[in-house]
Amino acid sequence: MRTIAISSIILIAGITATSCKKGCTDPTAINYDEKAKKDNSSCIYEPVVTGYTTPSTYLFADASGNSTVSFSGQTERLDQLSEMVVKMKTGTSTVLSAQDIKDMFANVGGDGNGFFSFTSSKQLKNKCFSPDVSMFETWIDELATASISNGMTATDGQAGTLTSGTSTYLMDANGKEQVQLIEKGLMGAVFLNQALNEYFGDGKMNVDNTTAVDPSIGKYYTTMEHHWDEAFGYFGVDTDFPTVVPSRFWGKYCNKQDAAINSNIDMMSNFLKGRAAITGSELTDRDEAIAAIRNEWEAISAYQAMAYIDGAISYFGVDDAKFLHELSEAYAFVWNLRYAPVETRKMSTSEHTALMAQFPTNFWSITLTDLNNIKSTIDLIY
Repeated sequence: MRTIAISSIILIAGITATSCKKGCTDPTAINYDEKAKKDNSSCIYEPVVTGYTTPSTYLFADASGNSTVSFSGQTERLDQLSEMVVKMKTGTSTVLSAQDIKDMFANVGGDGNGFFSFTSSKQLKNKCFSPDVSMFETWIDELATASISNGMTATDGQAGTLTSGTSTYLMDANGKEQVQLIEKGLMGAVFLNQALNEYFGDGKMNVDNTTAVDPSIGKYYTTMEHHWDEAFGYFGVDTDFPTVVPSRFWGKYCNKQDAAINSNIDMMSNFLKGRAAITGSELTDRDEAIAAIRNEWEAISAYQAMAYIDGAISYFGVDDAKFLHELSEAYAFVWNLRYAPVETRKMSTSEHTALMAQFPTNFWSITLTDLNNIKSTIDLIY
């Protein structure tokens, strides 16, 4: 079509060369002729995009086939937390240095002060929900203190280790497994919070969506497309999820709750829809996808919390190691509900505070009634 139109313009120009030059005088048309003095209704325009195609995998490219997807910074932060967890779990047999873990949290020197296996300009601490940074550092201190007693058997009031089968867990004097609080807590305070509040927030979504950031260095994406990709990166799944299911963080737990809430398809289809909608400039659809992802991600945390409470109930009075391990994980997933965006959150701040208050400071003292009440509170809302 375009070739024919341009040929027609050339033909017309040749015929009218001796008279007033006619052609397309609209600068917004693709065949605009700056030499034309009179418009001849020959203007041709780029077609208006009125829809978009949603792919089956998280692969997007520009018209030249260049990938427009990039979330390497998020993957690096996921890798940092993975290596932090490996380090923290050595506390069952080694006395940990709180400063070493904090150096990893802040990525001191670009390699966690030598404790990461890779270098990066990224870190977890400066992306953590800022009011809770000191809480995580306190948990790190408590973890290191508990590791001093790793040769002791954990009992009420005594930090130490407990073993069930081939698994050994380090508990503090109140029966809390700090490794779980830190790992799962950072999944909420960094990954969930950054994705749902920061990257899906107005500050990151109301940005340019017309110009590639810098194709000369491989940045073929628009700013809005990139921000969406970064939110997807914090979800932490493969581009063909759920065909491939990760073994860590939110992708892992999304899959665990899939049977209950259809979370795999709900999450992935909306990430795909939202990204395709951005590329197609259909921002109403983008916003619908944001709302759906926010709701589903919050539900994953709630349902995983209930699953761990069920686990704790099953081990109550039978296996202290597994009981306290499951309870610590449940606590962290309940805590993470506080990071859900206020625009879509199903639980108010006061309701969440009251829910957390149902957990005693000393996990050894929690009762079956307490556990059932906590689960019932969550279940009534979700």
